[in-house]
Amino acid sequence: MDTFALFLKTIVFRPYVFAFLAAFLFAAIQLIGWPRTWRFWLISWATAFVCEFSSTRNGIPFGWYHYNGSTVGQELYFSNVPFMDSISFSFLLYAAYCVALCLVLPIGSSSASTWPMFKPLHLDMRARTSWSVLLLTAFLFAFIDMVIDPVALRGDRWFLGKIYYYPDPGFHFGVPFANYAGWAVVGLISLAIYFPLERRLPAFLPPPSATPRLLLGVGLYYGVLAFNLSVTFWIGESFMGMSGLLMHLPVIALLMFRLAGPRRVSQSG
Repeated sequence: MDTFALFLKTIVFRPYVFAFLAAFLFAAIQLIGWPRTWRFWLISWATAFVCEFSSTRNGIPFGWYHYNGSTVGQELYFSNVPFMDSISFSFLLYAAYCVALCLVLPIGSSSASTWPMFKPLHLDMRARTSWSVLLLTAFLFAFIDMVIDPVALRGDRWFLGKIYYYPDPGFHFGVPFANYAGWAVVGLISLAIYFPLERRLPAFLPPPSATPRLLLGVGLYYGVLAFNLSVTFWIGESFMGMSGLLMHLPVIALLMFRLAGPRRVSQSG
């Protein structure tokens, strides 16, 4: 079948994935501009595809798993990997990146705040491409998959469909922990490639407070989380849903404290 026709069928077949992708593109362009956004997307998508292609053949880096091809002809595949699956890594990595930035970026002067209820975060180049942001993003990236993958594995009970399986199911609701390690690897590789490019691209003038634009990415992270938790409860997996919710509550509390908690009187930009 014609590739473009299959791409259109994929959009109709997986509208929620492309809604999240559109939200990512809008949010990223607002924060870092188009030249950085398309590089971020391309690097993360290519890295995810190569890793998925590899893991379905030799078990590296996600461990062994297989796509069963049940939706071939209904949606676009690259080799044996569904396109919608590999592009999901891009918007999830960006969303995790925004949460990490909110936890790490320096807090600017209160006079720079455009939203008085939130502290103004300064989009400092050194901070936004630092080791702490890289490692924290990779963790948050894998952390959200600990909610996504268990419910995706039960896709035959909702509209995702049964599209993959693990030959050796793991202890975390059937998902091997090697899978989460693989997600962290994808995040680390993607950002390790992107950050040097970020530093070499022409400088742009960040807003006095990046908080409102960062919150678009944070909203994407928790929008995806809420979507997957909702599906988890909808299919009757209450214990799995409560487990995922309780895992993420400490990060949510920490994020809210950083953004809206008490302010230091001597804080400077």
